[in-house]
Amino acid sequence: MTMNNDAMNPITEDDIANYLANTPDFFLRHAELLASVQLNSPHGNRAVSLQERQAEMLREKIKVLELRMMDMIRHGSENMVIAGRLHRWALHLLSVPEGEALPAAIVTEIQNQFLVPQAALRLWGLNERHASQPYAQGVSEDVRSFASSLTQPYCGVNSGFEAAGWLEDPAQASSLAMIPLREGPIATSTPAFGMLVLASPDPQRFSSGMGTDFLEHIAELASAALARLRRD
Repeated sequence: MTMNNDAMNPITEDDIANYLANTPDFFLRHAELLASVQLNSPHGNRAVSLQERQAEMLREKIKVLELRMMDMIRHGSENMVIAGRLHRWALHLLSVPEGEALPAAIVTEIQNQFLVPQAALRLWGLNERHASQPYAQGVSEDVRSFASSLTQPYCGVNSGFEAAGWLEDPAQASSLAMIPLREGPIATSTPAFGMLVLASPDPQRFSSGMGTDFLEHIAELASAALARLRRD
C-alpha cells in the first residue's frame, strides 16, 4: 500500500505564502477572496476587512507626514526669527564707528539679540595700540591653542574651561558655546586670533548635539569685523 505524497507532506502556511508571493496575479483571477479577508485591527480586539486595514495604515502614514510637515514649518519659523536677529546684529556691527568699541558691541548685542545670559571674548595678536585693552588680557597659550584647534564652535557642558573665567559669573555657566575667531572661513586650519564665549545656566541651551550653522555665521561676521584691530 502506497501513501499519497500530499498526505505525507501536507501544505503549510509557508507554502501558501510562497505560492501567493510567486503568483502575483492570483488575486486578479480571484478578486472575490479579498473581500472575505479579515485582519486584526491595531485599535482594538476586532477583525476588520483588508480594505479597512489598508485605509487605517494609510491614515497612520498621513498622520506621520503631517507631524513631519508641522515640525518643518516650526523649525523654518524659528530659523527665520534667528536669521532676523543675526541680520540686526550684523547691521549694528556695521554702525560701530571705532574699532576699539567693536568687542564690547559684539558681546552686548549678542546678549540682546539672541537672549544669551552671558558672553565674553578675548583677542590676541592685535596691533600694539590695542594690546592694553581688557579684551586683549588674560589669555594663556593653552587657550590660544585650543581656539586654533576648533574648526567649528564647541557646544556642551562647562567642565571647568579656562575661557569660562572670562565671564562675569562663571558659576552660572552650566553650558557653553566657544567660538573661534579667525580670518576667513571658520572651518580652516588658520590660527585663531580670538575666541567668543557664550554661556547659559541652562545645561541644554548649548548642547553637544545642537546645530551650529548660525554660530558659525556669528564667528565669521565677528572675525571679519574684528580683523581691523590686527591691522589698525
